[in-house]
Formats: sequence, structure tokens, C-alpha cells
Amino acid sequence: MQNGLEKVWIYLENGTYLEAKSFGAKGTSVGEIVFNTSLTGYQEIMSDPSYAGQFVTFTMPEIGNVGVNEQDMESNWAYAKGMIVRNYQDRYSNFRAEDSLQNFLQKYGVMGICEIDTRYLTKMLRSEGSMMMIASTEHSDINELKKILESSPRIEELNYIEQVSTKEVYKHSHSTYSKVEFKYDKPEKELANIVVVDFGVKRNILNEMVGAGIGVEVIPNDFSAKDLIQRYDDKSIDGVFLSNGPGDPLVLKKEQEQIKLLIDAKIPMFGICLGHQLLSISHGYDTYKLKFGHHGGNHPVKNVETGLVEITAQNHNYNVPDSITEIADVTHSNLFDGTIEGLKYKDEPIFSVQHHPESSPGPKESRYIFKEFLSLIR
Repeated sequence: MQNGLEKVWIYLENGTYLEAKSFGAKGTSVGEIVFNTSLTGYQEIMSDPSYAGQFVTFTMPEIGNVGVNEQDMESNWAYAKGMIVRNYQDRYSNFRAEDSLQNFLQKYGVMGICEIDTRYLTKMLRSEGSMMMIASTEHSDINELKKILESSPRIEELNYIEQVSTKEVYKHSHSTYSKVEFKYDKPEKELANIVVVDFGVKRNILNEMVGAGIGVEVIPNDFSAKDLIQRYDDKSIDGVFLSNGPGDPLVLKKEQEQIKLLIDAKIPMFGICLGHQLLSISHGYDTYKLKFGHHGGNHPVKNVETGLVEITAQNHNYNVPDSITEIADVTHSNLFDGTIEGLKYKDEPIFSVQHHPESSPGPKESRYIFKEFLSLIR
């Protein structure tokens, strides 16, 4: 519990009105509320660009106890709208910590909400589904909050990719970060080279690529398929990776058109999360929105090819349709709800997964997938 914190008022689109305490940025913010069941990794979650436009309710009741540090950033910013926690602990204790979570949130303009019943919120979201909400340290009147929320665009109407994608091409050279030696591993010898289309890529995806022996060049989301096809024909690149990212993939019309050209050119491709969804749409199979999505580091996924069960990290509200099995083979299946978690396209050098094999935070049971990409492009 924290004393002396300002009040913050919350209004959800189902009419729920709540009062809590604020420990992050002040002001008024509108976004979609989801819940995350991860036990660790709150900094990675807040700095994951895929959470742009969302308030994340943590089911883990104690948050803030290990502080924050530069090595655990998944991007150069914190893109989430806010975090909602039961108890915020300002007195952190970890030898890697460089600052408090409160200072981190205030630095990046992210709201922090505490002293609220997160179990109640999670049960509500499981029952009614993800929904829009408003949080404010400025406005307490329920009618005023309702008016602001109703006049604000919904998350599926917004294109957050423009905010989170890189503006300049760059080469990524960091390998994986060792949590044993607490330093970056030495990069593997480059056995192939790829272009990463950045829709909001996580740093640890890039680290895993380098760790697998893949040279990585990151480019903005407004890429030219014609240029990439030319580079593939010239043998200056061996494949293309489509990254994770925020929001509804159906709004990304320009990106879908360019991906269709890459598919027609038979360029080897690998997609994670949003990239997985865009590959489905670009093949003519539109995604749909899940009731409350998959957010956490403890989701069981069955590898259909090996029969093994992998505990995975997840962060998505949208999913590919079952009808895509007309053109692709299912490689992974979610054991919570049976949804598709991985695909290999028939007669095409393309595969994708819905979960996050880099798993930061989370278990590393799916990181072999990056080696599979290396095998594909070689």
C-alpha cells in the first residue's frame, strides 16, 4: 500500500465506475483494458510495442518490487496506455535495478493505477471480454468520463504501427542476454541475412535471430515489396521476417498489399503474432477478435508435429480462422481454447506462429523456432 498517492477515476464502457490511486503519469487517457497473467516481467510488458493503446491489468498482486533497468527494455519506449495493479511496491530490491517503476512510468508518460481489486477486473474481462476504458487524475464526474470515452476512437479504429515502427533502417547486432552471466552473449557467425519488417518488433526477437546465426536488418513498416524482391533475387538477403505489433491487423491495408507481392514472389518468410496474422489476411483469410485475448507467460501450446507441449508467452487479441487449413498445415495448437498457434503454408516457403518464441518475459521452450527459420532460408 502507498500513502500520499493521488486519486484516479476509472470508467469502463460497460458502465463500471471505480476509484483508485495513481502512481504513474498524471492526466486523462483512453484505451482498451486487458489482463495479463505473467508472474514476472512487468517492464518488458510495458515496453512491448504490441501493448500500444492498452491498459494492462496484472493478475500478479505485487508489482514494482524488482525495479527497472535498461537491459529489460523491449523497445526504446513504453507504449502501453497504463498498468493496473493491486499493490505497487516503490521500495524495490534487485541488484540489477537502476530505478523505480514509478519513475519509469512517469518518464514515458504511462499511467499507473493501484489499490484496486484486480481480481474483480479480471473476472469481469473474462466474462464480458476486453473493452474500452478511461482513466483520469483530472476528472472524477462519471458523466464527464463517459462523454470523453464515447467520443474517443476505439482501438480497432486506430493504426498504432505508425507510432511504434522504426523511422530509419538499422542493423541489429546484439545477441541474447544471459540471465546467468548478466551480459549479452557473443553473436553467432552469420549464416544468412534477413530483413525484419518492423510493426513494433521486440528487441529480444532480434536478439534471438542474431543468436541463431542470422544477420538482421530492420526496416520501417512502409516497405517496398519490389525492393525486397530485387534484393532477394540479387542474393543480398535470404528471407523476410514480419514482426509482432499492436492493434487490429485488418486496418493495415498497405502492408497487406506488399506482403501479397512477397508471397507471389515465393520469398521465404516467417511471422510472429501480428506478422502471423498479416500472412493469413494476405492469403485471403481474415482474422477475428478473441473475447479477451491471450496475454501471459503460461499458455500451453501443443507442437502438433512432435506431440510435445510447450509453455509459451502470449500477447494478442486477434486470431487466424480455422478455414486457413485449406492452404496451410497447423503446426501448433493452443491447449486452452484450441485456437491455431502455428502454420506452415503448403507449397510455399512460409511459416508463422501466434505465440512469442523469444518469451521475454516467459519460458524459452519455443526458441528453437528461430533455428527453424535459419534452416528454411538456407
